[in-house]
Amino acid sequence: MTWLVLAYRVPSEPSRLRAGVWRRLKGLGAIYLQNAVAAVPDDPAAERAFRALRAEIAQMEGGSAQLLRAEALAGSADLVAAYNAARDDEYTEIVDRCRDFLAEIEHETEDQHFSYSELEENDEDLAKLRSWYDKVVTRDRLAAAGRELAAAALDECAQALEGFAEAVYAADADAR
Repeated sequence: MTWLVLAYRVPSEPSRLRAGVWRRLKGLGAIYLQNAVAAVPDDPAAERAFRALRAEIAQMEGGSAQLLRAEALAGSADLVAAYNAARDDEYTEIVDRCRDFLAEIEHETEDQHFSYSELEENDEDLAKLRSWYDKVVTRDRLAAAGRELAAAALDECAQALEGFAEAVYAADADAR
C-alpha cells in the first residue's frame, strides 16, 4: 500500500498557524506518524489536498514542508490499524451523538412536545449527523470496522425521527 507523507515545520507563533495545519490534516483523515509528520493512503484527491497544504505551509514565514509518496518496508499493518482506529474513533463519536439524538427524541415524546419547530430542529440535527457520517466515510479509504455500526445508529435515528414526525402530524390533526 502506498501512502502520502507530509513532513512539515510551521512557526510556533502565532499558534493559529499550527492549529490550522492540524485541523486541515484532521479533516483529510491524516494520521500522525510522529510530530509534524502526517500520512494518508495515496489517492488523487488526497494528493491534491496535501499538495495544496504543502504549498500553504511553504509560504508561511519560517514554514517548510515536503510531500513524499512512500511504501512501508515494515510496519504496514500498524499504519493501516492506526488509520482505521482514527476512523473508528470518529464513527464511535457519531454513534454517541446518535444516542444523544435518540434520548432527545424520547424526551420530547415523553413531554409531548409535538410541534413543527421541534420536528424541524430534530430534522436539522439528523441532517448534521448524516453530513458528518458522509465526511468520515469519504476519509474511510480502508474500510474501518465502525462504519456499519454508525450507519445502523443513523438508521435508528431516522426511524425515531419518522415516529416523532407522525406524532407531530397527529397532534396537529387533533388540534384542528
